Amino acid sequence: MKSPIKHIIFDLGGVFLNIDFQLTNQAFVDLGVLQFNEMFTQHFSNPLFELLETGRISEEEFYTAFRKESKTTLSNEQIKRAWNALLLDFPKERIDWLKEISKKYRIFLFSNTNQIHYDCFIERFKMQHPGLDFDSLFIKAYYSQNLGLRKPYPESFRAILEEQSLHAGETLFIDDTIKNIEAAQELGLQTIHLKAPLTVLDLSL
Repeated sequence: MKSPIKHIIFDLGGVFLNIDFQLTNQAFVDLGVLQFNEMFTQHFSNPLFELLETGRISEEEFYTAFRKESKTTLSNEQIKRAWNALLLDFPKERIDWLKEISKKYRIFLFSNTNQIHYDCFIERFKMQHPGLDFDSLFIKAYYSQNLGLRKPYPESFRAILEEQSLHAGETLFIDDTIKNIEAAQELGLQTIHLKAPLTVLDLSL
């Protein structure tokens, strides 16, 4: 018998923030990086991207390494624009839903991201939702580049559970990527695989 849910850990991309990996792939293809899709997808990351997502290299180091990896002479700004192309919008109805759900549960965010993406989507959120601070919608928002750990590695989930004194069995994890869901299940978390076209608005919590 499952324990009642007291806490929810949400993913970001594909949950509150609409994303489209194909847009970044196409943006890089347009810049001549024809093999980008082999370097990075939702389900696979070249070691370079893991270093960026865990905060072990700087933005400048990423651009330099990306040029070397892709054998191009792209500018930092060209790489940044293409890299951020996958980031879309925060639908208002999902943010309104989040505000309501926070009245019933202790809610957290855990996103595999990087500082380049973070700076972009936080700015986008401010433009779309004036006067609202995205991170403050959660008890704490965990981003992989700050945590130094990323999903689906078990130690990333353990770090959050321990820091917040969360019991895994009373914690629900919601993500759109199945390997992250499977990792959370192995640690005893309750899970929901939010697979498109489902959105949080379809959940009964």
